Formats: sequence, structure tokens, C-alpha cells
Amino acid sequence: MPKIVVCMKQALNVAEIRIDPATRRPITIGVLRKISDFDKNALEEAIRLKERLGAEVLVITVGPEESRMALREALAMGADRAYLLSDPAFEGSDTLTISYILAEVIRKLGGFDLILCGEASIDSFSAQVGPRLAERLMVPQITYVRKLSLDGDAVVAERSLEDCYETVKAKTPVLLTVTREINEPRIPSLMAIMKAAKKEIIVWNAEDLKVPMERVGEAGSAVRIIEVVAPKVERKRIVIKAETVGEMAETLVKALMKEGIIGR
Repeated sequence: MPKIVVCMKQALNVAEIRIDPATRRPITIGVLRKISDFDKNALEEAIRLKERLGAEVLVITVGPEESRMALREALAMGADRAYLLSDPAFEGSDTLTISYILAEVIRKLGGFDLILCGEASIDSFSAQVGPRLAERLMVPQITYVRKLSLDGDAVVAERSLEDCYETVKAKTPVLLTVTREINEPRIPSLMAIMKAAKKEIIVWNAEDLKVPMERVGEAGSAVRIIEVVAPKVERKRIVIKAETVGEMAETLVKALMKEGIIGR
């Protein structure tokens, strides 16, 4: 029976974020969190493989205690086990340290056939955790997967490139990052939600994982965010006047070319 690990993040719902007009900083107070969209696609694909092949699906996330909500939803969707990696020492971790924590957890859990991640998180969109994790575990990786099939110890995946699709094949164990195209995540039933509420969520901290403090959190991070501000946007308020529609269009095109918005 294949063993599939899904790495998830409980991310800010970016649709609810507003910008303070005075400081241009995002207002995150009161913004709801949810399973990052692409991670939910990864989870859905893992559950579909479980339904077809009888796989075991494990979900793991690094975050505060509130991340239990995301794991409950994952269990309601069909995951078998859920693991929360939570410790004050993990706060301020960048993709380098998050991938390290995830790698240590996966090693603690034992062998695996597939690791599924979203192509990126909806809040930071760095797309670095999956590739870094594959490198740490020394397994092949296939990124931006839009279709996949598992046959024995072989994975065949169709991945999205800028101007074409590429079909690749790899032997398990392998890590894949998936795009939104791969599926439409299910909405769990009320019965499934009620059952998930009774399931255990295993919580491990830094001591449980035996990770040194200098390798997690801000201490182990290569990147430190100094400030997050929205770009300043100002309208130029240019008014185009002409006698005819043709003259107006010609004037508009010249103005756009002058600004470098369209080519000459």
C-alpha cells in the first residue's frame, strides 16, 4: 500500500487582506486562515490516489496551535493521520528552515512513496519549500504537475512549462508539487467533519524532533523579512481628447507607447 505524505500550510486568506492607506502595510488582524489553495489540490490528489490504490495519506504542517483547524479539514477530506509541528522556536522560519523541519518529521515517520506539496503557498508564493525538501531528502522531484498517475513504483506526471506541457517518469520515492489544474478539491460532508473532530492530531515540538535551536526559527533562516508594504500606486490622470474615435485611438496608442506599456 503506497504511503503518501502531504505537506500543508495554513495560510492567510489573501482575498481578505486590506492595505492601510497611510502606512501601505497589509492589515492582517482578523483575517481568516485556511489551507493554502495549492496545498488543498495536493491533498485532494493524495486522497484520490488513496481511493484508487488503497494508499495511506499523512498530512503534516508547521505552525501555531491554530493550525489544528487546517488539519481537521484535511482529516475530514479523507487523510488518515495528521501531524502538527508547533513550537515557539519555529517562529520566523523561512523556506530553508521549514524544509529542514519537514525533512526531520518525514524521517521520523519512516519510509514514503510520494510527497505531495502545492506549487507554492498563496501568501508568500516562494515555491521553494517543495524543491528544498526534495533536496534534503535526496529524492527526485517533479514540479508544477497538472496530471499524475502511479503504477507500482513508477510515477508518470504531466507538468506545466511556460509554453508547453512535459511528461516525465520517475521511480518512487519522489516529491511532486502540483498546480491548481490537477483537480477540484472536494467539500467534506457533515458526517466526515464530525468524524474528523474525534480523530487525534499528533503534536511534536523541537524537542520531540531533536532539532538544534540554531537550525530553526530566525536563528536558522537565511532570509529575514524586514518590512512588507504595498507598492505606491498613483494615477497620472491623463485625459485624451479628439474629434473622432480614430484620432482618439491613435493618440491613446502613442501615449501608451511613450510610457513603454506597449511596443513600438
